[in-house]
Amino acid sequence: MSSVAYSPDGRRIISGSWDKTIRIWDAETGAAVGNPLEGHSGYVESVAYSPDGRRIISGSWDKTIRIWDAETGAAVGTPLECHSEYVSSVTYSPDGWRIISGSKDKTIRIWDAETGAEVGKPLEGHSEGVRSVAYSPDGRRIISGSSDKTIRIWDAKTGAGVGTPLEGHSEYVSSVAYSPDGRRIISGSSDKTIRIWDTETGAAVGKPLEGHSEGVYSVTYSPDGRRIISGSRDKMIRIWDAETGAAVGTPLEGHSEAVLSVAYSPNGRHIISGSWDNTIRIWDAESNTGVGSSLEEGIMNVLFAASSLSGQHNVSGSNSNTIRLSEQFSHQPPSSCNPLHACFYSKPDSDGWVRDSDRGLLYWVPPDCRWGLHSPALITIPRTSHLRPVSLDFEDFAFGTDWPQIFNSVQQ
Repeated sequence: MSSVAYSPDGRRIISGSWDKTIRIWDAETGAAVGNPLEGHSGYVESVAYSPDGRRIISGSWDKTIRIWDAETGAAVGTPLECHSEYVSSVTYSPDGWRIISGSKDKTIRIWDAETGAEVGKPLEGHSEGVRSVAYSPDGRRIISGSSDKTIRIWDAKTGAGVGTPLEGHSEYVSSVAYSPDGRRIISGSSDKTIRIWDTETGAAVGKPLEGHSEGVYSVTYSPDGRRIISGSRDKMIRIWDAETGAAVGTPLEGHSEAVLSVAYSPNGRHIISGSWDNTIRIWDAESNTGVGSSLEEGIMNVLFAASSLSGQHNVSGSNSNTIRLSEQFSHQPPSSCNPLHACFYSKPDSDGWVRDSDRGLLYWVPPDCRWGLHSPALITIPRTSHLRPVSLDFEDFAFGTDWPQIFNSVQQ
């Protein structure tokens, strides 16, 4: 689950997934509502409800934004197309008249929510891809977080940059959000911290919030502005006091893989989280305990499976256009590679090698493909890349007694 959000009335939850669909859930029962919303040809990276709850928007790796009828699930109009790389973040303006989108193409674009037409020119200034965008509560400002490690503020009407970029993170900024009163901005980063900023001066407020042991993927405020929540690659959700920056209670634990998206219910009583483990979990915001069972997506059918020479890993290919590596070995081909059942994920080292849990070499990633290999794709090879097609050449493929010789020579 790459992105989760509540409907404005709190009765529904939506999720965007790497299976290219959007799903709607009953927030009370956890049951799926209707069929998945299908139409994207790439991973769904971001989803959001319109302020009136009548529309859903989704941004995808297919470089488009789609609008959906929240009641029927039908597509509304044609896809919004202009980005030259994948769409990483989408949201509505507070009045519902505009949609903004951030993309790996380094730009933010503004769209007319009714007609789908682009409004003005792209907002340009980031030197790397845009990972997160948000409107201020009054709709006058737009903020963006980027792989260039900065946050930028924009005038929503003119598209002009406001002030200088907010700098302080040492790694890419994965998520940004405004406080409900508009006085603060928060940012989460792969440097494992959350930072708070003054919206008027752009100055950092207090010290970074530290506690996560891995990169922070998602941050947001509670509706009353008293709390901040963060989801991380360390599989945990943490709650923070927005005034003091102190951790509140113990981390919320239950996901078996990285937490990619977090959100508060409109009444502030619940928290939802979406994870690489293909589940959405609902939490009681006061007691920090799970509510009911997790909401789970269906697993893609596996089209092929094989085991490593050591018998410690399985590799499987599915109709979700992916190749996945599993640490649990079985003599029977697995029916799925569900992250809930010990799928292994890792990120390439600085030299480009992906390694197993014992630091053994698995495969090497070309430099121009490493940026896109994030989230589950760190160990999932997409059928196509944004930069170039991805294919496997087996002409010089080494197997049997040849493979250990090559493997050992590289290790040395």
